[in-house]
Amino acid sequence: MKNLPSKVYFGSIQQGRDSAFASLAAKLEKLLEHLDFSTIEKNDKVAIKMHLGFHDGYQTVPVFFVRRIVKAVKEAGGWPFITDNPTAVYNAVERGYTQETCGCPLIPVAGVKDGYIKPVKINFRNVKEIDMGGVLHDAEALIDLTHAKGHANCGYGGAVKNIALGGYSGPSRWHRIHGVENADLWWDAKKCSPEHAQKLVESCPYNALTYDKEKHQLNIARFSCHYGNCTECIKADKDIGSLNLTPEQFEAFQELMAIAAKHIIDTFDENKRFYINVAIDITPHCDCVGLIQPAVVPHIGILASRDIIALEQATLDMVAEKGLIESEIPLYFQHVNLDPAADLHPFQRLWGPYKNPYLVTKHGEKLGLGQREYELVEILSPKKTMKMKPPKQQFERAPSFF
Repeated sequence: MKNLPSKVYFGSIQQGRDSAFASLAAKLEKLLEHLDFSTIEKNDKVAIKMHLGFHDGYQTVPVFFVRRIVKAVKEAGGWPFITDNPTAVYNAVERGYTQETCGCPLIPVAGVKDGYIKPVKINFRNVKEIDMGGVLHDAEALIDLTHAKGHANCGYGGAVKNIALGGYSGPSRWHRIHGVENADLWWDAKKCSPEHAQKLVESCPYNALTYDKEKHQLNIARFSCHYGNCTECIKADKDIGSLNLTPEQFEAFQELMAIAAKHIIDTFDENKRFYINVAIDITPHCDCVGLIQPAVVPHIGILASRDIIALEQATLDMVAEKGLIESEIPLYFQHVNLDPAADLHPFQRLWGPYKNPYLVTKHGEKLGLGQREYELVEILSPKKTMKMKPPKQQFERAPSFF
């Protein structure tokens, strides 16, 4: 028997009236009601996995929303805490995240020295093992609270990426998950002289290629590579043929993300997993870069589901429907594909066709994390709130303090 589509609840940033009852804040309250925290048991430790950003990057999930989610968890009887990597936790105050503003503690995902870990056997390509954050592992319930945005490695950073990378220690994240794309032979050293290797390095407008002359080793930073949109290195290599960049190499990163996410999700009871994507300030880069960035997709709103794959699929579909704000694309994207005839997701138009953001939902569905078929349930739609009689408005005319 075919499963029914998974429900994805949606609150649009658009509103039908200039009244608080029709705003995104009110919609979040309703989304949380539908998400239903009643399955959180009294005294459960509830991990709210976020990306708290870095340096000057403030376009993460607003504290305004975080505080309301924390309050809802407490009302359900749980003990919430926010968790992310140690560096982001330590300097979170610079972006407004503190125990006082959020309403709960902020705790590093793998402890204060990034060493409280739970090793996980992976055996995928060149990755044998990765280290799950012990703090996240020890929680009884999970709220995966994510800022939906672009991502340099895979086109899109959403709920899967938030736990698949952010739920593991730094060495696992940067030296094992990042780099899985290079497990297959992509450069033939025998065909390539040192002089030609240097020519390839100089051909890349994004500085994605570097060359170690002593080791005669060409290295590629896949997060800087726009291959498919940009083919400058292939042009430079056409008479030698030392490069072999394939879609499968880029896809490996997304498959490993799905695998890593599954190991985290499986540590929680299926009734204690909640997923929320905040699709506003949709930037081209992940929040890891620590930069203030232009929003390259119009604001969408907030989506929530008990099914992480359905949530990601719905978010990506909405981004595709909105499209890119062409005037906001940063100038350093030198090879953007704006051909309307090209069958590409907006994030592929930015990052290249090999960084297909839907691949993570494909692999996640295969692994049993959820299903791509969904039913979108809009909460307090603009058309509906236009017809509703608003309550009497109260405006701040004096220092009332409430």
